[in-house]
Amino acid sequence: MTITRDPQEAASGAHYINTDVWASMGQEEEQRIRAEAFAGFIVDEAMMNRAASDAKFMHCLPAHRGEEVSEGVFESPASIVFDQAENRLHMQKAIMEWVFSK
Repeated sequence: MTITRDPQEAASGAHYINTDVWASMGQEEEQRIRAEAFAGFIVDEAMMNRAASDAKFMHCLPAHRGEEVSEGVFESPASIVFDQAENRLHMQKAIMEWVFSK
């Protein structure tokens, strides 16, 4: 297996493309530095076109459209970010129920 650091190459044939914000809450002072460092890592239409034809886009939210993901990909039919968030909500509720039922 060959490991690549080229995001376009890594996306080739992928069934899922996942990303996250470049600077999370509490890291706002690093935003500019991270934006420069990650500039070539945006999930955009070109990247999704390299992926499998039925590829899905995932993001744990909140997303910064135009930074780590283009508006077009975020709003596309391939985007399952809100389904992902809903599933996470139900899992978190199940964990809380399990914790408090002990």
